[in-house]
Amino acid sequence: MKKTIYLLITAFALFSVAGCHYLDQEPDDLITEDMVFNDIVKTNGWLANLYSYLPDPYMGWNMKYGLNTLVDDVQIPLEWSGFGWWSASAMKGNWSATSNYFDLWGDVYKAVRAAYIFQEKVKPLGAEQTAEDVAYMRLQARFLVAYYYAQLLEFYGSFPLVTQYYGIDSTYEELMLERTPFEEIVEWLDAELLDLASQLPVELKNISEDHGRATKGMALAVRAHVHMLAASPLFNGNSMYADIRNADGTPLFPQTYDKEKWKRAADAVKDIFDLGVYSLYKQYNEDGTLDPFLSYMNIHFATGAANPELIFINNNCNYAEADQNMAPHGYGDGNGAYGATQNLVDAFFTRNGLPIDKDPSYVAEGYSTEDIHYPGTAWTRSNSREMKGLITEAGTPNMYCNREPRFYVSIMWHREWSTQLSGYVDFLYGGANGGPTYDSPQCGYLMRKRQHPQATEIGNQNHPYRHGIIFRLGEFYLSYAEALNEYYGASAHAEVLEYLNAIRQRAGIPAYTGSYSQEQMREMIRMERRIELLDEGKRYTDLRRWLLSKSVFREPIRGLNVKAKTDDAYFFTQRDFMTRSFEDRNYLWPIRQTYIDNNPKLVQNLGY
Repeated sequence: MKKTIYLLITAFALFSVAGCHYLDQEPDDLITEDMVFNDIVKTNGWLANLYSYLPDPYMGWNMKYGLNTLVDDVQIPLEWSGFGWWSASAMKGNWSATSNYFDLWGDVYKAVRAAYIFQEKVKPLGAEQTAEDVAYMRLQARFLVAYYYAQLLEFYGSFPLVTQYYGIDSTYEELMLERTPFEEIVEWLDAELLDLASQLPVELKNISEDHGRATKGMALAVRAHVHMLAASPLFNGNSMYADIRNADGTPLFPQTYDKEKWKRAADAVKDIFDLGVYSLYKQYNEDGTLDPFLSYMNIHFATGAANPELIFINNNCNYAEADQNMAPHGYGDGNGAYGATQNLVDAFFTRNGLPIDKDPSYVAEGYSTEDIHYPGTAWTRSNSREMKGLITEAGTPNMYCNREPRFYVSIMWHREWSTQLSGYVDFLYGGANGGPTYDSPQCGYLMRKRQHPQATEIGNQNHPYRHGIIFRLGEFYLSYAEALNEYYGASAHAEVLEYLNAIRQRAGIPAYTGSYSQEQMREMIRMERRIELLDEGKRYTDLRRWLLSKSVFREPIRGLNVKAKTDDAYFFTQRDFMTRSFEDRNYLWPIRQTYIDNNPKLVQNLGY
C-alpha cells in the first residue's frame, strides 16, 4: 500500500522528530506520493519549500530571530513587543522555555524531515527532469539539512542529530531521541559538508535564475562557520556547561580547551579562498580610483555576477518592511524607529582609521564651521546640494564630522540632510520625524545601512529588489584573521594584517601598520567585525561565542535626549536609555518546554 504525504495549508505537515510525536494524523488535504513526485511542478514546489526555511536577513533576522535587535548597536521601541518583535521583550529578560516566541527548533526539524522525504522520493521524469537534475536536487536537499543543523548548533549547542527519515509508522520510542554531544555534531557536519563540496557545482550555470541555490562555496562557508563556532570560547572548554549531560551521564559540551580547533577553523576558511571565485565587492570612479562609500553601500544591492563577494544569499526577503522601519516617520509610510545607539556611533572609526578616543584630531563637542569634502566618491546623500563628495555641511555636530565612510552609509542623525525628505531630519520631540510617538528613533538615530537609496516612495511600494546576505566573503576575511591570531599569535600577524587591511582599504581608511600583541590584534579584529558586519545578524553570535554578551550589557544602551522639544544643543546631550538584561543562561536558547515534556530524553539548556 502506498504511503500518503500530507499537506497542511502551504507547508508540508512535518513535526519535530526530536521534540514531539506526530500530533495530527488527519490532513486538511490528502495527496499521494505519485501526485507529488510524478509531477515536475509539485516536485520543484517541494524543493522550493525546503529553501523557504532559510532565514530572511532583513525582517527575519530583525523581527523573527532578533539577531540585529538583541545587540548594543540597535534599539527599537519596547512597545514593538506587542507587534511581534519578541526581542523588545527579551531585552528586559522576558524569555523562558515557555515563551511563545518563534520556534527555530521545531522549524528546523520540519525542514529536515521534508528534506529526507525529498531525497528518498525524488526521481527522473524524462527530458525535463533528468537523472543529472535529480542528483543536483538531492544535493541541494542535503545541503539545506546541514545548514539548518548548523543553525541549531549556533543557537542551542547540542541537539538530537537525526540522519535518516522517520516515517509516520515510526514508533514513539524511535522518535524519543536524546541530544547528540556537540563535538559529534561538528564532526558529522564537517564530513557532510566536505562531501557536499566535492559534488556541488563551483559556479551556477544560470546565475540570474539560480542564484541562491546550493554551491560548493556555500557548503564550504557553512563548514567554516561551524568550525569558527567550535573553536570559540562559548563551545571550546566552557565549564559553564559541564553539568549539561544526557541521562546516562554523557556530557554534551566539551570541557577541555583545544587550541587546534582554531587551526582547523583557519584551514576551513582558507578552503573558501582557494576556490578562486570570490572577491571583495568594489566600485570604482571614472578615473579608476576606489569609491569606498558606494563600495560598502552596494554590497547589498549589486546582484548576481556583478557582485563577486556573495557566497550564500536568500532571494526571498522582506526588504520592503525593513525600508519602512528605517525611513523617518512623516515620510511615506515610514515608521522611523529602527534606530542606532550612541554606543554604535562611538564605535565607528574616524576618517584616519582610529577609534575616537585614540585620534587627537577628533572633536566631540560643538559644530563644524565649514563644509567637509572627501575626494573620490560619488556619495551625495548627506548634503542639501546633493554634491558629490560633500559629506558634512557647515553646522554639523563635530562628533559626526571626519568619520569613516561606513559611518555615513549606515547612520542617519538629527539635522542631517535627507534626500528622501528633501529636507533636514527633525528628531526633536514634536518634530516632524521625532516623538512623542514611539515610532521614532529611541536613541536619536536611525539605521540607514541596507535601506535602498532609490526606495524614495515607500507609501507607493517602490522598493528595489535586493538579496539578503547569509554569508559574504568580507566576513570570512575577518574570520580568517581571527582564527590565525588565536592559533599563531603575533607570528602570523603579517598574514592577519593582509586580510584585516583588505577590509579597511575597501572602507577607505588607512591600513594598520606596526606590530601588535595577540590581545591587541584580537581587539582590532573584533572592532572591525562590529563595523563591517553591522546589522547583518553577526554581532549577536559574535558576542555570544566570545562570551562577552554579559559584560557588554552591564553597560547601558546610550542615546541622545530625544525629549528635547526646541533646543538642538539639549537634544545632543547624551543619556542612558536602558540597561539590557543578559544572564549566563542567555548564551544558549531554551528548548521549548513542550518538547521537553513530550520527550523525557531531552535535557534543557542551562538556566531554563
